[in-house]
Amino acid sequence: MFQEEKTFSFRFSLEASFPDDYEGELDNYAWVQEWERMVKPELLRVLFDSLRRHPSWSAHVRNRGLSPLDEIEIALVKDFSKPSLGLS
Repeated sequence: MFQEEKTFSFRFSLEASFPDDYEGELDNYAWVQEWERMVKPELLRVLFDSLRRHPSWSAHVRNRGLSPLDEIEIALVKDFSKPSLGLS
């Protein structure tokens, strides 16, 4: 089977600003924990909800060996080798 690929990236850079008298790591990176516990899961739900509205594409998380704390890759597949009603 012949396969073509194209890569597209969304990159999120997380930053936190603190007052000048902040000693560093006093909050035990609570802002990162908030991202991991609340924001990132919500973004993934919204993204997959949107992708499901396009049934000619299938989506799944693909692990390329990096920690999911650092990267989540979502593979989108459009399979022309199976019979379908259209090529949209």
